[in-house]
Amino acid sequence: MSYVADSSSANGEFNRDTDYINTRVTADGRDGYPVEPGRYRLVVARACPWANRTIIVRRLLGLEDVLSIGFCGPTHDERSWTFDLDPDGVDPVLGIHYLRDAYNKRIPDYPKGVTVPAVVDVPTGAVATNDFAQITLDFSTEWTAHHRDGAPQLYPEPLRDEIDEVSQRIYTEVNNGVYRCGFAGSQRAYEKAYDRLFTALDWLTERLADQRYLVGDTITEADVRLFTTLARFDPVYHGHFKTNRSKLSEMPVLWAYARDLFQTPGFGDTTDFVQIKQHYYIVHSDINPTGVVPKGPDLTNWLTPHGREALGGRPFGDGTPPPPTREAERVPAAHSAG
Repeated sequence: MSYVADSSSANGEFNRDTDYINTRVTADGRDGYPVEPGRYRLVVARACPWANRTIIVRRLLGLEDVLSIGFCGPTHDERSWTFDLDPDGVDPVLGIHYLRDAYNKRIPDYPKGVTVPAVVDVPTGAVATNDFAQITLDFSTEWTAHHRDGAPQLYPEPLRDEIDEVSQRIYTEVNNGVYRCGFAGSQRAYEKAYDRLFTALDWLTERLADQRYLVGDTITEADVRLFTTLARFDPVYHGHFKTNRSKLSEMPVLWAYARDLFQTPGFGDTTDFVQIKQHYYIVHSDINPTGVVPKGPDLTNWLTPHGREALGGRPFGDGTPPPPTREAERVPAAHSAG
């Protein structure tokens, strides 16, 4: 995601620009982008919660062989995310430094904020879609021919209505709610956003008190969407965005739930706390003008026992855990909770 295209209203409330390139990569290619192994590159930044979702789902479903991945660095300027982590700062597949170049290939002089995740059509070098909410759903429903053996059902048809309902509330009140707090332009707007956020977190606490996962007895898309915000709560949102009624580690149900997922293959091993902190504290110069990145908090508590197994549930349903992360895609040990 990028924040340059977002704004505050006259009353100081944060408004997210949600007008994305909404063409889709589908099995039948009805938008001009058919699912084809090797044709597309998923461009992400580990720092971004919206992009982190796609990293998790790609790994859980086993799409690594058919969908390559490119990692932008944790910071960007007003122009674009950049491939700072690659040799000479150039993505080895797309041959570009600025992700904006792929946007301009699709829409000349692209007028909006350049966001991750983006699915780029490698032959043309143009962005096929940056509709982050739809991308992961399509991984589950349109890329099924290429799922690994034992891939979990993250968006099972009988539960889709409930997953959609829960996910929508998580998006408006929690995923976007923390930003509504952090980018509030007035005291009144901030306090309204703060109350909305913690009302939703209290609702989630009640929902998860007696069930291991958000919908059904297995991990679904809804859990992926909530996890990436919870993972950033104590390192960033609690202080940087002033969401400080409680730390995640002070909310027993949500803290145990988050640790349960973190310790599940595909979740914690895709979470880079160093890049997360660098992104928010350096890029958001209006909130943190010094650019100083906090050393804390201590992250080893993410690996402590959570006890959620007592609630039952089967993380992957009839499927199996994904294999270990490929070496080229591993989060450095110093950047995680290990």
